[in-house]
Amino acid sequence: MTAHGRPKVVVLGGGTGMPILLRGLKQYPIDLSTIVTVADDGGSTGRLRQDMETPAPGDIRNVIAALANVDEELLKLFQHRFQLPEGMEDHSLGNLILVALSSLTGDFFSAVQQLSKLLQVEANIYPIVNESVVLHAEMEDGTIVSGESNIPLKNKQIKRVFLTPNNLRPMPEVIKCVQEADLIVISPGSLYTSILPNLIIAEVEKALSETKAQKVYVCNIMTQRGETEHYSAADHVNAIFSHVGKQAIDTIIVHDEPIVDESLLAVYEFDHSFPVTYGVDELRALDIHVIEENLIDVSKGIIRHNTAKLAKLLYDMAQNTR
Repeated sequence: MTAHGRPKVVVLGGGTGMPILLRGLKQYPIDLSTIVTVADDGGSTGRLRQDMETPAPGDIRNVIAALANVDEELLKLFQHRFQLPEGMEDHSLGNLILVALSSLTGDFFSAVQQLSKLLQVEANIYPIVNESVVLHAEMEDGTIVSGESNIPLKNKQIKRVFLTPNNLRPMPEVIKCVQEADLIVISPGSLYTSILPNLIIAEVEKALSETKAQKVYVCNIMTQRGETEHYSAADHVNAIFSHVGKQAIDTIIVHDEPIVDESLLAVYEFDHSFPVTYGVDELRALDIHVIEENLIDVSKGIIRHNTAKLAKLLYDMAQNTR
């Protein structure tokens, strides 16, 4: 708890699920910190990471955009993707700005801080590490797949993921905010390629085991092809436990209402994505608390968490840590 009584909330994650959660949380009187993966290697992010030897900017860019307090037109410009030929195609302006600031300031984290200031972000945004990393997956058949974007494409069952270089050191600020948090939220997102890359670094795992914070996992609503096909909520939890131990989660939040839009479900089913099922007894057997809520939002023709409902739920949890 901060000196002025606001609960300290830390959100770990990446991908598309994290910004949805953050847009809601930033409305509340909390001391908010985010810890974001830099393992992405697809599209604009991957090309910049390879060419400039910088941490992947894409997930950080989306978090900055979600937490920015500027007008919508500026945000649209920040998120704009070029459609020009000759090497510029698909580059996001925000990614290019982050890389340029990295060059000007001398390192990626300084660039994140500078851009956050320019876009009036009031939360703390920390890349999990301040260097370029590569995510690898060992499949159940023993094969090793390298590269975050390549892992789901193999469509094989994943045994474990790991990062190189070996012995990565997280940002010192990452460990400090985990140790001092009142509530730690593991955001929804791609389990193996967005969530676990934040948790599997040894010092982060240790900090999670030692912190007095309440640790809550917001389970995905839908399974993901190439990562979590046929996974129940308990399977998601067990994947996290197998990587970093049972100290990582105290509570799980699951969506508890059927999805009735058959045409929308059919779109997801075409991509081998289905609602995540859960059993309360199965989850409680893992020694975690279960929160069941109707948290779905399909208003934009996609299945995602309801930003306002999820943020209110998490804020109430943070308040109760006092």
